[in-house]
Amino acid sequence: MKKNTPSIRIYAMVALMLVFFAACKKDNNENTGTPTLTEVTNLTARTAPLSSVGYGEWIIIKGANLATTSKVDFNGTLAADSLIYANDNSITVKIPSSLKDPVNNPITVTTKYGTATLNFKILQPAPLITDFDPAAGGPDDQVTIKGNYFKGLTGVMINGVAANIVSSTQTEIKLKVPAGVTYGLVAVSTPIGTVTATKTFGLKHVIFDDALRGGWSNTSYSSTWDMLQSVIVRRGSIAIGHKYSVGFGAARFRCIPTFSTTGYTVLKISIYGGPGTAGKKVRISLTPAKSTYDLVLTEGVWTDYQIPLTNLGGPTVIDYITFQEFSGIASQIYIDDIGFY
Repeated sequence: MKKNTPSIRIYAMVALMLVFFAACKKDNNENTGTPTLTEVTNLTARTAPLSSVGYGEWIIIKGANLATTSKVDFNGTLAADSLIYANDNSITVKIPSSLKDPVNNPITVTTKYGTATLNFKILQPAPLITDFDPAAGGPDDQVTIKGNYFKGLTGVMINGVAANIVSSTQTEIKLKVPAGVTYGLVAVSTPIGTVTATKTFGLKHVIFDDALRGGWSNTSYSSTWDMLQSVIVRRGSIAIGHKYSVGFGAARFRCIPTFSTTGYTVLKISIYGGPGTAGKKVRISLTPAKSTYDLVLTEGVWTDYQIPLTNLGGPTVIDYITFQEFSGIASQIYIDDIGFY
């Protein structure tokens, strides 16, 4: 056993030396040139150079001397280390989900032997509008638009008229309603494109804002109401405080003469749900009788409802609009901004 020990040690030393020389050989073969960047492709069409890509996409950056890449910088935002794969001629990397600029985001690669930059367009997504508040207003009123990808904002139009931008961030725009505009589609534009909100701003015909208008009167039943309530208000200074005395009571409004729906497509109303109204229903019906439509209430906040008239049977004239409590409970709601567009 002892006679074999020196041989074992010699073999072990030889093995370690072979590993060492192999490592040295690998280091000696490592390309020490300054990195260069030539083009960008995606993972599906690897031979077709791209002129631009979007935030959050996987790309292949092509060039030379890239095997020792330690970081990839997109206009000041670093790609996560775990999302970088490099060899001498390419880097496969995932672009971060948000960058500083909506369009121009140069790529800078750092290796053991230098850095290289490629000027390249990495585009934020098209603007996304999730909501705006308030849902109606008059000229010079301030409106806040919520959403995402508003960087580089180039403008907001309401009913085709440019709004005055007060401030903007990636997720929020504050603006003032332009002169002469009381309703219309809201469109947001960035260098990437233009998107139009699914909700329409304002009222073309007003039933109630700070008062009943246009020949409409209050004919509610099985309820009490305060037509000058000023504590919980959607917009302006007054909203209707309406308390259903019993289940299936109703807030009801009548128009004299009968209201013609010609030129109108949507009924709008804002409702604030009082205590205990979460998930409860208010049913809309019209006279002459057509289809009905149920609204689900949200407790403690204002909710803006837009109901296409086709969902109410497509009436040509309306005598009464009824908002009937339809969960069988006495409850308190607040009503504001009723009308049509």
